[in-house]
Amino acid sequence: MDKSKVIFGNEMPVSVIKKGLKNQKKFIRKFGDDRNTEYHLKTESIQALENLGVKNLVIDENSSVPFSFTEKSKEEKPLIVGNIRMGFGHYRISIALASAARSMGYTPYWFDLHSFQGATAGKIIKSQNELYSLGSRLSQKSKLFNRLVWEPMNSEGFRQLSYNSADQKVAELFTPVYNDLPKDIPFVGAHVYPVQGAVHAGLTHVVNAIPDNWPMALHLAEGSLHTVQTESSYLGYKALRGMNKDKILKPMPEKALKCTGHYIDHELVENIENDCQLRMDRRTKGDAVRYLLTIGGAGAQKEIYGDIIRYLMPQIKANKAMLMLNTGDHKNVWEGLLKDIPELKDAVTHFDDFSDAKNFADSLLTPAGDANAPKGIHVFYNKDIFAAVYVTNLLMRGSDVLVTKPSELAFYPVPKLFIRRVGGHEAWGAIHSAEIGDGTYECETKNSVREMLDQFQNNPEILNRMCMNIMKNKAAGIYDGAYEVIRLATKC
Repeated sequence: MDKSKVIFGNEMPVSVIKKGLKNQKKFIRKFGDDRNTEYHLKTESIQALENLGVKNLVIDENSSVPFSFTEKSKEEKPLIVGNIRMGFGHYRISIALASAARSMGYTPYWFDLHSFQGATAGKIIKSQNELYSLGSRLSQKSKLFNRLVWEPMNSEGFRQLSYNSADQKVAELFTPVYNDLPKDIPFVGAHVYPVQGAVHAGLTHVVNAIPDNWPMALHLAEGSLHTVQTESSYLGYKALRGMNKDKILKPMPEKALKCTGHYIDHELVENIENDCQLRMDRRTKGDAVRYLLTIGGAGAQKEIYGDIIRYLMPQIKANKAMLMLNTGDHKNVWEGLLKDIPELKDAVTHFDDFSDAKNFADSLLTPAGDANAPKGIHVFYNKDIFAAVYVTNLLMRGSDVLVTKPSELAFYPVPKLFIRRVGGHEAWGAIHSAEIGDGTYECETKNSVREMLDQFQNNPEILNRMCMNIMKNKAAGIYDGAYEVIRLATKC
């Protein structure tokens, strides 16, 4: 059955089907149709993810022989982690899944559609990522664009079944790069595109790890097992809530949807109690409050982070606050901040040196009251995308407060201060975090952010309560989602 015509028993109108076919033809005209091309794969190492045992699958342009997983099955227990770059979030979730897989005895193979630049799939994903990044940046600079275009698109446009129908036609073009994957290999996807591609390619053990807490048809891939991180998201997807404005839809079947909990790295989950106790000990000892500010993949947070840095500067100089800023792979963001805030010239920079960043992260894990603990402002940048993303994960353990938009980071087990969202779908991440007590509500204005910074600086109870809630949440299994995704993929 054509997956663009019927979605979980809900028939699409002829106009929607025609629109999807027209969209597919548009991409073919622009990027070509390589469905008759024979691609083969090989592996390369990813330095930043070596400790997770990740093997990166790339196209082998010089090979006419399929990459073989058969010989590796018993020894390595291979598992595919499908992903794309669309911001940083989908890579970060992929890292969490790879980490969990490694801890459970599997070898994670990184399968990134965005990286296959010679194939139609890679060209399409690259163009979509560029549009997403542009929209994210514009939404932060123009209130009118955000209100009239970006918020409605991210909260309602991507929500409709008609959008999923069109995406299914596009995903048919992704299948050639899956040729070397055994049909029954466990495949977990952190974005719907690689999942849809896997289903169209005939893979049978496919799990679709849905990232957002706001149900959107964008994330559907019928033929896969869908997982969500929260009960509210489960109910919304079950009923296909709001995915057709004009009629009641047939729900998702029971076996197509599971609630797993949050997708979190094994290294973070196993150290929750220790890391939270260190945070509370630092409050008791009067240590500087450690803030981790992380720029997303679109580089859209420069202005609000500039205001936060200026506001905290007196506290930093008095050694009552300490700041870590990960600019990701956006060096222009750092250069802009340095121009706007001359005092940043005294910051310690950790640029393009992953080993240095890892050593610094380790230095944060000393007992409270350590006179040699890092102070001041530390800035991180890596042109390598994997290091750019993973440095934030490394710094989380030794930070006290993660300052972030309510994206995929809303689900991580570290106290969080939420700044304004980038897209309406992100709002529900902050709502969920505030409800389970491991983060603030969304602070949409500069004054509301400053108000919350004052709370963290002057009221130890706020941070301590979040730490206690994080430990309670761990005991309840809330942060075990990545492990559960791997279990489902290897059993379904």
